[in-house]
Amino acid sequence: MQPIAPTQIETPRDSATVVLLRDSPEGLQTLLLRRHAQMANMAGVYVFPGGKLDAEDSDPASAALLDRSPADLHAGLGEPGIAPATAAGLHVAALREALEECGLLLAEAAAPQARLDAPHARALLHAGQPFAQVLAGLGLRLATRQLAPWSRWITPLAPAMGTRRFDTRFFVAEAPAGQTALHDNEETTESVWLAPRAALEQYRDGAIDLAPPQIMSLAQLARHASVHSVLAAARRQSPPTILPEAFVDAGARTICYPGDPLHSVRERALPGPTRLRQQGRRFLPEEGFEALFA
Repeated sequence: MQPIAPTQIETPRDSATVVLLRDSPEGLQTLLLRRHAQMANMAGVYVFPGGKLDAEDSDPASAALLDRSPADLHAGLGEPGIAPATAAGLHVAALREALEECGLLLAEAAAPQARLDAPHARALLHAGQPFAQVLAGLGLRLATRQLAPWSRWITPLAPAMGTRRFDTRFFVAEAPAGQTALHDNEETTESVWLAPRAALEQYRDGAIDLAPPQIMSLAQLARHASVHSVLAAARRQSPPTILPEAFVDAGARTICYPGDPLHSVRERALPGPTRLRQQGRRFLPEEGFEALFA
């Protein structure tokens, strides 16, 4: 195999993703949003809600609404190389994106007149009000305790999809009871709750498009039967860092993960296969679809 050389070196942008989960009669489900077909990056792909870290996410107004200290949030991420304010900001970004992209508000009362009204909060956010101002006006604070750091994905030097690079912290959280998730018809055009294995089967069959981090994350979720199981597993571990490395083998792109013989990091970071091979428009294990769950 030959390593794929990057066309340009771009510093990854800090970002956050929240994997929203719920228990259903059909078992564990996760929320996926379809990105708008006209987006510059990963158009039409089904993703978890998320986006880049904004400066306001780490400012004093946001910090004043935290339910935990920046030091505690920093410790939970397990990244000594970033500042506590950045760690706190990544949690804020995950919660902000959950509201902005799918209308779910993970917050709690901070004042007697508190108003936990997700549709109203989302409308204010879309009208241009800063997230911290929206929450303060509704008498709310950020419920970071509902988030559990899960993994850290860094876009390869030679991206498999799109052209931008991101340093994305994945959080898992249970979707708030009594709230309805709905895409925003701007950045995202469809929203669907699916069992992790069902989502991967739809991907295999060409019904939906997924990016490799979503493929591997869904395969990891498929090993759990409930929200409690996922959250408990996330809280027992330090979030692994995954920087995929890309190779070409017989003309096909192959993405290798930590623990693969070709990867520079020898310690395995994830269960399941350590590499995905591009087959047409699909990335699948060389051993076949079922290897995702082995």
